[in-house]
Amino acid sequence: MSDKPEKFIDENGLRLDGRRVDEIRPMTVEMGVLSRADGSCYLEWGNNKVLAAVYGPRELHPRRLQRPSEALVRYRYNMAAFSVEDRIRPGPSRRSTEISKVSGEAFEPVVMKQFYPGAVIDVFAEVLQADAGTRTAAINAATLALVDAGIPMKGLVASCAVGKVDGQLVLDLNKPEDNYGDADLPIAMTEDGEITLLQMDGNLTADEIAKGIEMARKGCEQIFAIQKEALLSKFGTTDEEELLKEAELQAELATSEDEAEDVEVVSEVVSEVVSEVVSEVVSEVALEGEDDELEDEVDEDLELQDEGEAFTDDEVENASDEAEDLFGEDVSEFDINEGTESEGDSSSEPEDAESNEDEGEKNE
Repeated sequence: MSDKPEKFIDENGLRLDGRRVDEIRPMTVEMGVLSRADGSCYLEWGNNKVLAAVYGPRELHPRRLQRPSEALVRYRYNMAAFSVEDRIRPGPSRRSTEISKVSGEAFEPVVMKQFYPGAVIDVFAEVLQADAGTRTAAINAATLALVDAGIPMKGLVASCAVGKVDGQLVLDLNKPEDNYGDADLPIAMTEDGEITLLQMDGNLTADEIAKGIEMARKGCEQIFAIQKEALLSKFGTTDEEELLKEAELQAELATSEDEAEDVEVVSEVVSEVVSEVVSEVVSEVALEGEDDELEDEVDEDLELQDEGEAFTDDEVENASDEAEDLFGEDVSEFDINEGTESEGDSSSEPEDAESNEDEGEKNE
């Protein structure tokens, strides 16, 4: 009878162990558990229990394996015979050899091997209890063991797996999901997001792989936080913890200040735009008012001019009526006659002067 469950994800989006599709299992870490090792770490991740130990840097034998310019990192992954329900054969196997090779290569970009030419750094990862995702758990434990041993590294390495069950991608597979799922995608990466390990068992589309990598990235971020907390608990002092908290608070404050500055800039731009629009509207209204005032003034001038012309006409008529009453004749004709008489008088003056001259000549 198969132990495969009917559904891995219920109608509420919860998995068999109560987690959502993007949640990792609880993880606890303890460093420095082995006194004879240069660095060690004990890690529990769900039902996985892994012990990692680091020895070195130390002299490498046989000498023919030494590298003149850098150290050699040897990684050994092993599952204890009692780590699973059915006892397995002790010793190396094809599976453990493959996992040892790819897991050791996951540390190549971060371990600064150039400081120990000709030496070897041995990393041992022993799985005491297995419950899916043992290679990723071993990498997480080995990272802290290397730091505990004082090996210079460019950064931490975290590892997490993504799988596919019921047609959905899930983060950090448990045992039933690993055994009966459609795919398994273990990934290891640095804090900068550089992928140092990627394997796949099963079938996934290109879009599913891209989405799975993004899910694994978020899971590794959670693991990095757990690793840093473990390092602070062992190596950090109260002052360093306070400085770290203060730095986090300053980062949050800086973010809030940046957001406030953005809001202020937006408000300033909006106020400037509003003021410009208001000034334009006011100027337009003022111009319209000035135009109306000019039109009113022109109309008033025209009315006054018409009234003046009408008044003068009335005065002329009244004056002419009065003249007619006084002299009993038309004033306009009088004006004309007066003009002609004046012209006749002016023209007769030279004739009188000529006659006077003639008379004078005769008298002489």
